[in-house]
Amino acid sequence: MINHTFNNDTIVAVATAPGVGAIAVIRLSGPEAITITNEVFKGKDLSKQASHTIHFGTIRDEGKLLDEVLVSLFVGPHSYTKENVVEISCHGSDYIVQQIMQLLLKKGARLANAGEFTKRAFLNGQFDLAQAEAVADLISSDSALSHEVAMKQMRGGFSQEIKRLRAELVHFASMIELELDFGEEDVEFADREQLRTLILNIQAIIRELLKSFELGNVIKNGVPTVIVGNPNAGKSTLLNKLLNEEKAIVSDVPGTTRDFIEDEINIEGITFRFIDTAGLRETTDKVEAIGVERTMQKLSQSSLIIYLFDMMEVTAEEVQAELDRLNPKKLPLVAVANKIDQASPEKLAAFASIDNLVQISAAEGANLDDLKQALVEKVNLGKLNTQSQTIVTNLRHVDSLNKTYAALDDVLNGLALSISNDLVAADIRRALYSLGEITGEITTDDLLDNIFTKFCIGK
Repeated sequence: MINHTFNNDTIVAVATAPGVGAIAVIRLSGPEAITITNEVFKGKDLSKQASHTIHFGTIRDEGKLLDEVLVSLFVGPHSYTKENVVEISCHGSDYIVQQIMQLLLKKGARLANAGEFTKRAFLNGQFDLAQAEAVADLISSDSALSHEVAMKQMRGGFSQEIKRLRAELVHFASMIELELDFGEEDVEFADREQLRTLILNIQAIIRELLKSFELGNVIKNGVPTVIVGNPNAGKSTLLNKLLNEEKAIVSDVPGTTRDFIEDEINIEGITFRFIDTAGLRETTDKVEAIGVERTMQKLSQSSLIIYLFDMMEVTAEEVQAELDRLNPKKLPLVAVANKIDQASPEKLAAFASIDNLVQISAAEGANLDDLKQALVEKVNLGKLNTQSQTIVTNLRHVDSLNKTYAALDDVLNGLALSISNDLVAADIRRALYSLGEITGEITTDDLLDNIFTKFCIGK
């Protein structure tokens, strides 16, 4: 059951990003959205116009012309929030926007809270909570894959999976609850072996969903990729070439980079968050030593490592020893031999024993496409089918799935020990509750506030 309080008033907010632009869009939603707009709009009588129509006119404050505008009408329930919705497209001057906003507030609208339009859409049954959260993911998507996954979730792909699992559990829960009503007659409506099989199947699906979060998190937030190596190996030069800008200071003096530098690049629809770090070496310079320490911290937090070395300065044996030392957790790693423009064929061949090796010239930009391809392959999204595969991208959903799995474990243990029906039923209800939290069939005001206050104003 959804537990919430909801004010049925009319809200208003600027739906476009702040700053001066060609146009700005002011959005209203609520029972008086059309009436309030009609009071300040000079043109057609908006109360007599059909839904999904656009009308040209002016906005006036007691005769004072504020702007020429286009007004879009969406009559409830055929709108984003299922309420009457009006969108006023005006010129993008901050002054004009504020004048129109103040006028609408004076006429009876109130400022919308963050995410309140989407919250109203959820509360009015336009979509469930998981779909509502996907709206925020869609807005913040910055790659082809993150956009694709958010679109699928917004259209209910993940929600349908959860609802199907929950419906199967509800059936058995109702059967066990029915047995409690006939406790004295020793009847069994729920086949215990079928229930056990169902729970094992649901747990297998949950394990796959939880496993997908590793990929989902990469798609949504990018791949933390640390560039490490000895001083003057060319890490900053490589970062600048990958980003196609002078982001990091390049110098012949070893130890120039003393702190980490971060930036992003999109490769084949995947966002990589590159982190250029201080060179790895023993040093008596306190500031540089702190940089090296931070490098090791970033290394432990990364999902992908680029180990860059100057092939003119080290041997293959030294490189391999350093790789073994730096990557005890065996994270995905690409070894990159730099300065091929200075190396002889014999020198190039000397490093053939290094696994996952890419040979480049950071200064010349040679073979960077090979490096990018190696990075994409290491992320291992090649077999990912975002059209058919359900992918979890939200940490809240992961928490609820883990709680569901634990509750189902308790059900299995209860069945094995032949505990009383009321305890088995209680554990099933816990699992149902946790699944219901994902889609919003079970929710609270605090949960909704926590979710929707993270949205932008106007959405």
